Amino acid sequence: MNYQEIISEIYDDLKSTEDSGQVASIIPELAKIDPDQFGVYLTTADNREFGIGEWGTKFSIQSITKVFALSLAYQLVGDRLWKRVDVEPSGSPFNSLVQLETNNGIPRNPFMNAGALVVCDILMGQFENPAEHFLSFIREVASSTGISYSETIANSEKATGYRNIALCNYLKSFGNLENDPDQVLDFYFNICSIEMSCQELSNAFLFLVNDDFRTSENRQVLNMSQAKRVNAIMQTCGFYDESGEFAFRVGLPGKSGVGGGIIAVHPDKYCIAVWSPKLNKKGNSYRGMKFLELFTTKTASSIF
Repeated sequence: MNYQEIISEIYDDLKSTEDSGQVASIIPELAKIDPDQFGVYLTTADNREFGIGEWGTKFSIQSITKVFALSLAYQLVGDRLWKRVDVEPSGSPFNSLVQLETNNGIPRNPFMNAGALVVCDILMGQFENPAEHFLSFIREVASSTGISYSETIANSEKATGYRNIALCNYLKSFGNLENDPDQVLDFYFNICSIEMSCQELSNAFLFLVNDDFRTSENRQVLNMSQAKRVNAIMQTCGFYDESGEFAFRVGLPGKSGVGGGIIAVHPDKYCIAVWSPKLNKKGNSYRGMKFLELFTTKTASSIF
């Protein structure tokens, strides 16, 4: 299959049409980026690579980082993870507090902000310097030493993260945080500020594509059973209250971030990263969603 020809054709078509989304407003620093940037990068299971547009430009991956955090925590503590965070779709926005009350402080899934905060708390219990170890983990799976946190974006999130502060303290009140809420929030804001390119993201998600994947240090990230479960959570929960729409139109496990990035995985075939900063009403990349719908249609590569 000529992936380069296909992604180039879709890219050119979308570039010539109106991008009606809006850049993220909840994090002031993200509103400063050029909203017209658009990049795509695809990596196959047999390590062929294809890109178009601003695929080499770094951007804030935001909630896409939750997949890395989940995977690292799952690697370290195994099924004990599921005692503190559930695996059910929420049908609610990413920063909802509503279901924590009825579920006694157990977040519905690890991709909602509440669930990601619990995962951060778990990681903090595993490492003396969790921020340093987490960054090393991502650099290793992406085979890139140039990946870093953005202090500017992390501070911007911290300055306006009132709902996340509420979520963190609410979790603490239910006994589902072991560490100090302020320290958990600092770690969470930092991991969301990580900046990567489409190429780095696409390469970093190969561990969910290829059962034989080994990192640059020749380590396995997850076993086959664990990778299957992470892909399943991405399929059902990766886009919050638009997860059903993504499954319906795209048909791949995936994860979005308010920085405009989307990663999508076809197990045993490829992973593809798309970045376009303007978001739809649900907070997902407007062009990214459209690109992936057209891509899986043209390639007939949905998992369904």
